[in-house]
Amino acid sequence: MTTTSASTAQPGTLPAGLRLGPVHLTVTDLARSVPFYESSIGLQLARREGSEAALGAGGEDLLVLTEEPSARPAGRHAGLYHFALLHPSRLELARAAQRLIATETPVSGASDHKISEAIYLPDPDGNGIELAADRSREHWGELSDPTALGGPEPLDMHSLMGLVEGAEAPAHASEDLGVGHVHLHIGDVDEALRFWSDLIGFEVMTRVPSAAFIAAGGYHHHLGLNTWRGEGVPPMPEGSVGMRHWTLVLEDAADVAAVRERLTAAGAPVEERPGGFLTRDPQNNAVVIHS
Repeated sequence: MTTTSASTAQPGTLPAGLRLGPVHLTVTDLARSVPFYESSIGLQLARREGSEAALGAGGEDLLVLTEEPSARPAGRHAGLYHFALLHPSRLELARAAQRLIATETPVSGASDHKISEAIYLPDPDGNGIELAADRSREHWGELSDPTALGGPEPLDMHSLMGLVEGAEAPAHASEDLGVGHVHLHIGDVDEALRFWSDLIGFEVMTRVPSAAFIAAGGYHHHLGLNTWRGEGVPPMPEGSVGMRHWTLVLEDAADVAAVRERLTAAGAPVEERPGGFLTRDPQNNAVVIHS
């Protein structure tokens, strides 16, 4: 997902032109997970090497799966709530729904958020997935006022599926599919914002007592943070199913260096990676940032 704002980043904020790279997940069985993501979600296997498999939609990797057969199911702790695969149009979301129907894939919900329409489901290990399509920005309203659009409504499946009535479900997702956002369980919203907003540089777009939605370039959210598993839940433990890290791709090396400098000055962890670095929030949620 690349934001469309032409504005440049202010000091201490992320550049408007950032995009989200691949989400890295721990799964217990690649022989089960890879066919799920191929048939139900419409991704294509880009490569498989040992315990790792990368999938995309014909371009860059969107998802990297690492197999750990002994990984424990996610519990009541910080970690992944869901990652969103952003479809380029409502028509492509309807085609995604077609694939779910054709493969008899169970879903956990479907909502119209006014800013976007979304279908929610778990992968075979319980990792949360959102299949989404954005509405155009003129429909977003005032994002800083969480009451402006009201709460989410049920997705109008009749209208959505009317877009593909009589058509066969395509096997593959659109080449323009991207990672739209990541949504995390955390134990304290204020603590999370001190890391993800004050240090990383996201701007708060929407805030409610139990959640915050933050972004760059005026997007509705690149990252969601919630305490819906409970205030004060512990950090994500090692050896569990869930997100290993997600990826922020910034416009140039200077942007990456600016974030690294803020983190280092605050004593936050920084682990070098090719072209950038990995860092972790106070609850062990990791992100790789590179240009």
